Amino acid sequence: MKKTIEVVGAIIIDNQKILCAQRGSGKSLAHYWEFPGGKIEEHETPIEALKRELTEELLISVNVEEELFESTTYEYDFGFVHLTTFICHLIEGVPTLTEHVNIKWLPSSKLGTLEWAPADIPTVEKLKTTL
Repeated sequence: MKKTIEVVGAIIIDNQKILCAQRGSGKSLAHYWEFPGGKIEEHETPIEALKRELTEELLISVNVEEELFESTTYEYDFGFVHLTTFICHLIEGVPTLTEHVNIKWLPSSKLGTLEWAPADIPTVEKLKTTL
């Protein structure tokens, strides 16, 4: 039976644009675009995990809206990924590449121009119609 991995993703909004991050070549789903974030550790809430991951991956601090934006499960060859995304607002720092190879700030209408990881696509589609 395949394992389910609980992950969180940040929809970081600044100046009416959304931060998109491209995965590095040494990772699964290499070069796909995603909403930055990562795995929820056993002792963490989703919001705590998201804040920790953004501090580690992008060296930034964010304010996370309490209500989840989207929740989806996608079956990859390595297991099921259950992704929960939240709207976030940049508080401090400038996104710095530590794990990703590229970032872009795009308006919601341009999100469809990138090749997204499959688990992120439902969030992309919802953003195109709500923001």
